[in-house]
Amino acid sequence: MSAISLDKPRLHKILTPEGISLPFVVAPAGDRVGAFLLDSLIIVLMTIALWLGAGIIAMMGLGELGVSIAIVVHFLLWNFYFIASETRWSGVTWAKRRLGLRVISRDGGPLTAEAIFARNLMRNLEFYLPATVLIAPEALLPEAPGWGRLLAAAWILVFAFMPFFNQDRLRCGDLVAGTMVVRAPKAMLLSDLADRPSRPSPRAANVHGVGAPPPPPAEAFPFTRHQLDIYGIHELQVLEDLLRRDDEGTLDPHVLAEVCEKIKTKISWPVENWNVPIRPFLDAFYRAQRQSLEQRMLFGHRRERKRG
Repeated sequence: MSAISLDKPRLHKILTPEGISLPFVVAPAGDRVGAFLLDSLIIVLMTIALWLGAGIIAMMGLGELGVSIAIVVHFLLWNFYFIASETRWSGVTWAKRRLGLRVISRDGGPLTAEAIFARNLMRNLEFYLPATVLIAPEALLPEAPGWGRLLAAAWILVFAFMPFFNQDRLRCGDLVAGTMVVRAPKAMLLSDLADRPSRPSPRAANVHGVGAPPPPPAEAFPFTRHQLDIYGIHELQVLEDLLRRDDEGTLDPHVLAEVCEKIKTKISWPVENWNVPIRPFLDAFYRAQRQSLEQRMLFGHRRERKRG
């Protein structure tokens, strides 16, 4: 197995449950190491502050209480910092956010709490346990021979450097949990597609002629708030890309029809209104979805991906 270049960006294409292939830039191994070290530094600093607080409590005559609280918080901090962060912020810790990284599911589905638990619990076997044996073998193996340290060092090297020697830069936790770390795509809502009036694509104009009737207004498609809450910024960007490609005449019309069917199924579009024109429906859904997301963002609610 040959080593992968650390400088050359690599794309990994993921097929979403909607059948759309999305390319992601695999996170460089160096950035992953940097994020881990930064997060570890945060844990160390919080641990120091924790025990300083326990010392202050002890000086107040509550030594046993302070030590008890410190032991519990210390355990939670070292074992659940990554789990809590990635679960709360959808695959992102403080350091990953700073370096523009994110954990995603390799099968294109939502990142589950089970996968986050699995990938982070493996870190104990990958790093913490062998590091403890290497640095303080007497803590775990009081009678460990010298070759025990060598074995622990080899263990650390094998697991720590595994992301350097596979194409998707996966560590053991990623292999077990079915996850990977990628560069977080910047979620942006572009203005020009939403601001322009809905119009037929060049392909539709060629078919129906220059004098083709204009598409129905957005009011002809009364989307409910529940329907608009199902999708997020990520899916809106995908739809925007498809509409642009249709405007350019580079998109297979069957793709747009399939996407339209899947959206109507996902949002439980009424059966009596099922046979609506494809492009006007998607234009109206795009504008309504964008307006809904922008209103949510104004109030501090940001939905990156669709609800499960």
